[in-house]
Amino acid sequence: MLAGMTVTVAIPARLASSRLPRKVLLPLAGKPVVQHVWERAKKMRSADRIVILADGAEVAAAARAFGAEAILTDPNCPSGTARLASVLGQLEGDFFLNVQGDEPCIEPTLLDALVERWRRTQCALVTAVARLGDPTRLANPNVVKVVRGDDGRALYFSRSPVPHRRGLPVAEWLADGAVPFWSHIGVYGYSRDALAAYPALPATRLETVEMLEQLRFLAAGMVFQTVETDYHPVSIDTPEDFARASELFAPA
Repeated sequence: MLAGMTVTVAIPARLASSRLPRKVLLPLAGKPVVQHVWERAKKMRSADRIVILADGAEVAAAARAFGAEAILTDPNCPSGTARLASVLGQLEGDFFLNVQGDEPCIEPTLLDALVERWRRTQCALVTAVARLGDPTRLANPNVVKVVRGDDGRALYFSRSPVPHRRGLPVAEWLADGAVPFWSHIGVYGYSRDALAAYPALPATRLETVEMLEQLRFLAAGMVFQTVETDYHPVSIDTPEDFARASELFAPA
């Protein structure tokens, strides 16, 4: 790490999830889902502090019961970024990682790679991308796509398949490998200044129509660097997702 530069990992954990209520506290292999996330983050080499941002007393109490630090946040925060920005004054750190509380398989090596990219570039924002090779996922609006510049910057995030390949049906866009397509992995890193600026940034039309919070930063002229990874999320958003995660964590 750069001298004097510290890293705080924040894990926003929201009990009131609409598609799968209480998901962060559901028992997965005998532990709450959010505990698995915390334990994975604890394996990082570069984290100075790890804190769970709880949307209520029940989540905070559960986190403290398994040994985590927890901070209560406003339950009405609309996103993990907003939740983290709302308590920035209570957190030390020059760089912050936002790790979703429903990602029990998050790779510590990926989190360290995000920190390393910030350390080397001193970028304001950094996130992760994975190569897309499945036409079904390319066309799926629930899989967020990223257009990247040659220097690794994220130029745009979209639910649509981008960049567009004129004259070809979407099912054929990946066949010849002429252009790489990338999916977004929803873990974010922010410099302190970028995170402090967030509450004053206006919501934009692009953010509203795509329903993607990261577009607020791009619309304000801020730059995301990206880190390539082979990791594919095991996010728990629905009962079906939880069933699949339970199978992954079942004893062999």
